[in-house]
Amino acid sequence: MTTTPDILFSWVGHADLLALAAAEPSTRSAVEKATGKKVTTTTKGTGPLHAMTTWKEFRQIYLIGDYPKPLLKKFAKWVGPQAAATAVAVDDPTKYATVYEAADSHLQCVHEDQAGEAYHLWLGLTSGTPAMAATLVLLGKTRHPARFIQSHASKANEADIPFDLTMEFLPELLRGPDAAMQALAEHGPAETPGFEAIIGNSRAIKASVGRAKRVAIRDIPVLILGESGTGKELFAHAIHSASRRREKPFVAINCAAIPAELQESELFGHKKGAFTGASNDREGAFQQASGGTLFLDEFGELSLRTQAALLRALQPHHDDPPSLRRFRRVGATREEQADVRIVAATNRNLIDQIASGELREDLYYRVATVTLKLPPLRDRKTDTLTLAQALLDKLNHQFADQEPGYKHKILSGSAKSFVSKYPWPGNVRQLNNALVQAAVMTDSQQIGVRAIEDAVAESPSAQSSENINDVTLGDGFDLKTHLDDIQKRILLQARVESGGTKTHAAELLGLAGYQTLDGMLKRLGIKWKPRL
Repeated sequence: MTTTPDILFSWVGHADLLALAAAEPSTRSAVEKATGKKVTTTTKGTGPLHAMTTWKEFRQIYLIGDYPKPLLKKFAKWVGPQAAATAVAVDDPTKYATVYEAADSHLQCVHEDQAGEAYHLWLGLTSGTPAMAATLVLLGKTRHPARFIQSHASKANEADIPFDLTMEFLPELLRGPDAAMQALAEHGPAETPGFEAIIGNSRAIKASVGRAKRVAIRDIPVLILGESGTGKELFAHAIHSASRRREKPFVAINCAAIPAELQESELFGHKKGAFTGASNDREGAFQQASGGTLFLDEFGELSLRTQAALLRALQPHHDDPPSLRRFRRVGATREEQADVRIVAATNRNLIDQIASGELREDLYYRVATVTLKLPPLRDRKTDTLTLAQALLDKLNHQFADQEPGYKHKILSGSAKSFVSKYPWPGNVRQLNNALVQAAVMTDSQQIGVRAIEDAVAESPSAQSSENINDVTLGDGFDLKTHLDDIQKRILLQARVESGGTKTHAAELLGLAGYQTLDGMLKRLGIKWKPRL
């Protein structure tokens, strides 16, 4: 069984070089000059980095430091053959902006160097200044997901940093009123029974899971709201699985897929001869779901006639239990009953439907006892890459079953970067479709960024512009990245509409010439290839 290799990235600090000088006296003069510290006979110890590499075996070690290149080269050789060091210019090692930029850019180089292969990234926190350690924590919790390692007294161990920085550093103005939601977001889906199939650990998804968990244990109707592709049916399944009804049926009905004249029959069943084609008695969804949960997907698509019948079924009678439903099959004279919990879902604006007369207000309040609004993927950016990896793993297993000899696909470093930064207006469904297309169209084992870009460019959502009012701050939001994403989408659209001709694309974009376009492409890291 092949294990995923570990990669270490760290700054080089004074303590590391002093340890080098103590171990190799020939470097003493250079170390003293570089650090401004004297190496004495009492100088001892292996140094922070050497302790880390002794504690754990790393396939590659990437080091950066504001020291002379020859000295860093000697230090890397002392650490081991797997280490390589790069000299960086840092005018002030306590200045966060400078340190952050240097670490971020070199971490990007690490990803590019490892492109095409899975690996575990570790960030060393002990070497260098406090500003260097702090920025690595920020980067490891946001742009470059990683585990952390620290050392003390020549011994190293993993540093557990369990909190979500994007949540912890929200302004107090936002944190205060949202205290209740933070309580709901205490646990992720993997730690919540019934919700294990939901992937993600962002604050937004944790809050949704926390709210759904509270609803699940009570027999009350739930209305799940959210854009197409946000996982409404997945949450409906989870609510059922976390409820006392988990051993009973879960019946899902897509209201939009049923002709208006057959909706009542699908929900309540019919008697033989009730209408043309009714050759036998038939049970409806309410009877099929008895004891369990009935999921009404695309609830806003029900006809007004069906809405009236559904309202009657949901109307409580006298001292009946809250989930006892009374209804009649189409063509029947006798009333039947079933114990059914209702979960409905829609991506439509039901308030607008009520105003236009398309939806009965009384039915809305029967179904929307509790509402659960799911976050779009752009509001849970820290989950995107995790979702992509899980979806790709599933695709790999499906394709392997269908195609003997199939080699599992992996995302290149640049493809991962694109996936994590793109806003995915079509949500998880669009992400999944893009991965399917990229996996099918890629001959090699590695899926490159071009394959993902092509899949995105050919989707309807690639032609739509994002409303700036829909942007949610926090949870990994970065203004520069967001603006770069917008430019990338527009440039990709220009590539499509121009047929890949830069001069034409520059004209479409209103640029002075293709040289200006080239500059933008280089800055954003877009490889421009003519589309066939």
